[in-house]
Amino acid sequence: MVQFQRYRLRRRGQGASQRGQHQASPGQLDGALAKVAHVGIQRLDAGERKHDGADRGDWPGFAWVTAGIVLNALLLTTIGFIFSCALCFVLAVRGFKASEGRLDLRPRAWITDSLIGIAISAPVYWMFTKALAISLPGLTSTGWL
Repeated sequence: MVQFQRYRLRRRGQGASQRGQHQASPGQLDGALAKVAHVGIQRLDAGERKHDGADRGDWPGFAWVTAGIVLNALLLTTIGFIFSCALCFVLAVRGFKASEGRLDLRPRAWITDSLIGIAISAPVYWMFTKALAISLPGLTSTGWL
């Protein structure tokens, strides 16, 4: 049985070499992966690690963005794709502005961001449902909202 498997492996290797292909042994692959890992670690250690971020996390901004993502997932089938994504956009904008220290809670900012969110999500909805024929949850059965 062992001789048959050796013969089969030898024949498989001959067929590959006849086709101009090279079959690497597992040891060769292990060596190549080890070399790539070694070079990668050397490059990481050689360079100075820079810290470009803030000294601490911005938890209020994170909370706004997280709320947008969670509400998008929860309300997607209830209020439809367009309005759910628009709400996610509005809350994400609040989070990013909060992290910059420019949080604006006036009604005008909410309305502006809502209109921008709808202007972004409506064409995306239309492209998915009409052009790609992928079903997304809508608010009405007409297929537009």
